[in-house]
Amino acid sequence: MGNRPYWPNETVCSVDDESRKGSALRSFSGRDILSLKGFERAEFDHVFEVAEGLEPLARERRNSDLLSGKTLVTAFYQPSTRTRLAHESAMIRLGGQVTGFADAKMTRAGDFYQESIKDTVHMLEYYGDVIVMRHFQQGAPQEAARWASIPVINAGDGWGEHPTQVLTDLYTVQREMGTVDGLKFVCIGDMRMRTMHSIAYALTQFDAEMIAIAPPEMSLTDEFKAEIAEQNLFIREADHIQDVISEADVIYMEPVVQADYTKGRDEREGGDLPTTPDNYRVTRKLLETAKPSSIILHSLPRMDELPADVDGTRHARYWQEAYYGVVMRMALLALVLGAAE
Repeated sequence: MGNRPYWPNETVCSVDDESRKGSALRSFSGRDILSLKGFERAEFDHVFEVAEGLEPLARERRNSDLLSGKTLVTAFYQPSTRTRLAHESAMIRLGGQVTGFADAKMTRAGDFYQESIKDTVHMLEYYGDVIVMRHFQQGAPQEAARWASIPVINAGDGWGEHPTQVLTDLYTVQREMGTVDGLKFVCIGDMRMRTMHSIAYALTQFDAEMIAIAPPEMSLTDEFKAEIAEQNLFIREADHIQDVISEADVIYMEPVVQADYTKGRDEREGGDLPTTPDNYRVTRKLLETAKPSSIILHSLPRMDELPADVDGTRHARYWQEAYYGVVMRMALLALVLGAAE
């Protein structure tokens, strides 16, 4: 597809008709995006291809009417900056409209009535064509998808998964490094995080390695590692980033000074936050021992695990990651709403 821009009213086709014949790729039209568990390699490649074709819209800051007449409903039961706004920006770039809520406390789901997901979703499906949900309860988007007659996209569910973020991350790697295959991902931070679960599921579909570095109480469970190993991704563990940073192609970060993701809102209550131990920090000094070509990804927000002076190094790619986040959500929305094939 290259960088060919899509013109108004054009249906996006990422493979030609001859290539599509005999293809076993499942259609994305009308499909929920809930998890990367079971997401196949061909599906990653397809989503990346559609994203690359739509990228000129984001790069040139222009809109199309590809999703004109369609409405995105955002249902965010948990705070968000990048994920919610990236989905909304993506919808607007494609000519669609946006409605929804960013604070469940301002809805009947978050006040005295504590309206159920079933009842809420039964209403939301009449207000738009696709629902993007973030929730503090693991499995909530899956519950929403049970009752919704329109596609549901998981924008993060408690400690569960964050599929659109990891699709963004791998697309960033693809665009910045030319490939995901053959790379070593050093993942640092709280392994209970939904991004860490999704990145592990995703890497089972690539010829890649994963090294995990986390405090013992935040490490991957034996059950999860065994599940991933069954799919031929054997996760190696290390105690300190300095021991493995020279091996890393991608340094994939999350904080270990962490909010409670099982809460709708976990506000800071005065006092100083604990500092991040050196084991889980990536500093400008430490990067002197990294591969010159290695890149750092961080879904943000950050704490002290990634000092601001790293921003000016050749390794930082988290701002590009935010840009690609809009591109990836454009691709997913176009696919599930049937504007891309």
